[in-house]
This record gives sequence, structure tokens and C-alpha cells, in this order.
Amino acid sequence: MAKRNVAPVKKSSRKTKAKPAAATSKLKAKGRPTPKARTTVRSLVTAVVRAAGKVVGKATRAATPAKAKSKAAKYVYYFGDGKADGDRTMKDTLGGKGSGLAEMTNAGLPVPPGFTISTGACNLYYTNGGKLTPAIEDEIVAQLRRLEKSAKATLGSATNPLLVSVRSGAKFSMPGMMDTILNLGLNDQAVEGLKARTSNGRFAYDSYRRFIQMFGSVVLEIPKSVFEHEFLRQKEDHGPRIAKSVSGWDYEVGKTVLPDDKLDEISLRHVVDGFKAIVVKHTGKPFPQDPHAQLQMARNAVFRSWHNPRAKEYRRIYDIPDAIGTAVNVQMMVFGNSGDRSATGVGFTRNPATGAKEFYGEFLVNAQGEDVVAGIRTPRPIRELADVMPKAYAQLRQITTRLEKHYKDIQDFEFTIQDDRLFMLQTRSGKRTGYAAVVIATDLMKEKLVTPKEALLLVDPEALSQLLAPGFDPKQWKSIPVATKGLPASPGAACGQVVFTSDQAVAWTNQGRPVILVRRETVPDDIHGMWVAQGILTATGGMTSHAAVVGRQMGKPSIVGAGELVIDEHGRCFTVAGQTVKEGDWVAFDGLTGEVKLAKVAAAPSEILQVIDGTIPPGDSD
Repeated sequence: MAKRNVAPVKKSSRKTKAKPAAATSKLKAKGRPTPKARTTVRSLVTAVVRAAGKVVGKATRAATPAKAKSKAAKYVYYFGDGKADGDRTMKDTLGGKGSGLAEMTNAGLPVPPGFTISTGACNLYYTNGGKLTPAIEDEIVAQLRRLEKSAKATLGSATNPLLVSVRSGAKFSMPGMMDTILNLGLNDQAVEGLKARTSNGRFAYDSYRRFIQMFGSVVLEIPKSVFEHEFLRQKEDHGPRIAKSVSGWDYEVGKTVLPDDKLDEISLRHVVDGFKAIVVKHTGKPFPQDPHAQLQMARNAVFRSWHNPRAKEYRRIYDIPDAIGTAVNVQMMVFGNSGDRSATGVGFTRNPATGAKEFYGEFLVNAQGEDVVAGIRTPRPIRELADVMPKAYAQLRQITTRLEKHYKDIQDFEFTIQDDRLFMLQTRSGKRTGYAAVVIATDLMKEKLVTPKEALLLVDPEALSQLLAPGFDPKQWKSIPVATKGLPASPGAACGQVVFTSDQAVAWTNQGRPVILVRRETVPDDIHGMWVAQGILTATGGMTSHAAVVGRQMGKPSIVGAGELVIDEHGRCFTVAGQTVKEGDWVAFDGLTGEVKLAKVAAAPSEILQVIDGTIPPGDSD
């Protein structure tokens, strides 16, 4: 049995990451289990860990491949046209994303062609002082030629340009921790070629402005906020002109924000010019126009992102070794932003928060993938795709059901629909809460997709601690009015003092103060603040946004898309329901219902502990 792509079982060294004594003592002051309950739970978890360890050990030994005959080292692996050089067993070499792309390609699924530069190349990049060997560079060129032949387009062509995405992909999933670049290959000539080929100038310049922003931020290391401010300025400048052409649109200068998909070709050309001016100002050089140089620079930037602060912090939290490196996936672009018959989305084959067997996810029409997970626009529930693009939705349901049966686990997938044609961009084992892990493992066993031993491997033993977390006192909770509601992204009861930055969350936690991290939307750089917070509350984003996905993985109660919150991060306050909440004020929320209340609420022991203690009869427990 192949070893699952999950974070390793945590060792005793994890104790060094415990919260400070002052904070811990306050959290235990209420809802503390009796010695008998602690002993029972400790025995249960110990038994699960030991059993899992035995099964993992057997699985690992069984999966150990025989030594192959010596041959020239291979560092670049192609996938496309129904056949891939790799497969699902090669996560160590191809990373989780690369092995998933290879496996889907071999299964005949609609996967855009591309190639994966291995984790071994990443390690050589660092060993060689930030560059690859000539032999690996030659491999990349050879596979690029193969990709151009499959795509019937050429990287650098002014009339028929090949555009690619460049994405990271380590063995273990690290959501949002490393960098992605889309639409690579565009320049001042290629964007006109794309316009001519598609007869869609708006689409071509929307793709170009996205590329310059991603490349400028990731590769040239220009602060992302600089591009965002320029983009907002352009939307404000062009809003009144565009509003006149939209029937029935009540546009008010200074108050109405022009949606991204309302920008026309004229305004997007101005955005591109503004972005290129930013590049010159910050680097002293014009935006790179050679697509082959773009590709090399982007690849190296993804390798460098393996050691960026947020990725290093994520690996520290989840005990992921630094030495495994990341792969780089170069893949032909497909476009969810090419019009109203195109879309992009992410989803799960089951509910990752509760474990329920339901199709779960979100999508956006006329958008690219980063729009969904970034939380900038609130996406639509994936079931509504059945009404918008019924044929693509039916195919997506068929494919994802097949993937879950193949991998014998909940799948987290990404897709793009270009002009009603579906493409699969990723599949991997989905992050889930501790409660969902138990439900999913039990259901898969009942459905005879896994054996009891395999079901046990689907539950991270440390995630069981989430089931023992305290909740709210029911009577007090019901007596407090609801200030607002958001999307219940990750269940659990959270109560703490409001903070607006991750650094402040860490500082106050070190002082023993429980905190709620409140953000307009979280970004990967918030990883350290999310880790110490009691809960995460955002004003924007959907159920598959960064805050939702990472919150579920951490077992942190999380509410996203609470649109009534008006957040002033610089003023360190937010307003809701006519009230102003300042930094340090108490907030509580229920991550299962999405209810937010402006109060300090008493904690109560989890129902599991109350059943063990005899406080609640088993039949009365949820």
C-alpha cells in the first residue's frame, strides 16, 4: 500500500511548540477534564498512534522500490497527450502536485500538458549556488520543445504564443506557502498575438496585467501592495466611463468599486502601462520581454520560495524536513478568464469541515485560479455550476468521483473551464478537520473503499485533540445577540481579544492573552499568527479561500466572508451592526454556524469529555 501524502505523525519534540505557560493555564481554567478523563483519552490516543505507526511502517516497507540499474540521472518529467513519465508513487521526486498531474494524465483525464522539474533539481540548485547544471538546462529545453509540439504553439512567438503556468509542488501539501506565476510568455508583442488569435483584446490584456503583477511580486520581489494600489487607482479612474456603458448600473464616484471583470480593454491597457512603470521604478530596468528568460527567472524564484519565511514556518509547525525540496511544474495555460463561458474553481469530494458526503467547493466565472483562493472576490458555491455550465459540471462530478475511488481518500481538486471545455489542474488528498477525518475514515470503510487499517491511516492522531477542545456554555451563548454571520469554514468555538496583524497575535499570545485574528482576508504570510490564534475571522473570501483551507488544517475555528464587517486595519478596529470593535475588545464566534458575537463567553468541556465524565449520557451527545 502506497504511503499517503499527509504530514508525518508528530513526535514528542512537538511539545516545544506548546503555548506559553501563562496562556495555557488560562485556557485550562475552565472546561478542564478530570484525571480519569485525561487518563482515558491519553490511552485512546496512544493506542491510535501505536497502531498507526505499525501500519505506516508496514506500508513504507512494502512501498520501498527495488534498486534500479545505474543510468543517467533524470530531472525533468513530461506529462501530456494521455501519457506521463511519472505516476502517483513518485511524490518524493515529482512532489504531490506533479505526481497527481502524472497520474491523472495516465488515466486519460483532461490535463493540460507540461513537465515537472524534480525536487532533486531544487536541491542541486542550492548546492550549486543558485543555478542548475547544463545537463538539467538541456533537459528542460528538450521537454519545452515537446510541450510546444503538443500545444501547437511556441514560447516567444509573436503570432502564436505558448503561455505557461509555473507552480511549486512539494511532497507534502503546503497551501499557499510557495509561489505561483500564471500567463508566463506574454510580452508586448505576444499580447497582441493572443488578442489576434482569440479576437478578445480584453482577455489578452487582462492576462498580461495578471502576469506582470505576479512576476513583479514573486520574481522581482516588488511588494504586492504597490501593484494593488495602482490597480485600484486605475479602476477609480475608469469607473465613471465604463459605468455609462452598463445599463442600470448605479455607479457613485468614491463609493462604488469597479469589479475586476468590468474593466474593458482600454482600461486594462492603462493598467499594464502602470504596472510596467512600477517595474522600472523599483528595479531600474524595463519588464523582461524574453519569454525564455522569464521562464528561467520564474523557475528559480519558485525554488527560492522553498526557503521563504512563511514556508519555513509552515515546515516548522508540521515537522516537514527542509531537505526534501520542492518540484516546479511548468504547464500549458488554460484560461478561466476568457469570457462568460469560462470559469475556474476549487473543491473537495466531501465536506472537509464536517466530513459529510457532499460535493463541496466554489468557482468564479471569467476568472483565474488565484482569484478563488485569494479571497479577493467571494466565489459561488460549486453546485451552482450545474446551472451555469451543466455539461462541464456533470463531467467534473464524474471525474472527481473516479479520483476519490482511485486514491481512496477525500480529494482536493482544482479545475478550469475554457469556453465550456473542462481541464483538471490538480488532485491531492484534502486537508480536513479532526472531526471530519474521523467521519470520512468511518464512511469510506462503510463504503468498502478502504480496510479498517487503511481507515486508521486516514486520521492524523494529533488531530484527535480537536475533538477534545472546549465549546461555549450553551445558556450564555444563546443569551447574547448575533452581531453578524459569515461562512462557517472550520467548526469550533473561539473566544479572544481582537488583533489585526499576525505579529500582534504572536506577541499577545506570548503574554498569555487569547486572541482572535481579524483580517479582510488572510495571506500566506499570516501563517504564524493563524497558528497561535484561537480563531480566524475574515470579511471576504469563500469556503476554499486561504483562511478556510489553512484554518481547517490547523483545526482552528474559522469564519470567512463576513461581509458586514468594515475593517480598518490601520486604525485597528472594525465596525459591525452599528458598533465599533477596537483592538483588545472581546469577540466570540461559532465556526459551525457562522455566528459572531461581541462578548466574552465562558467555555464548557467538549461533549466527548462530558460523556467520559458521565456528565452527559451518550445518547444525548451529538
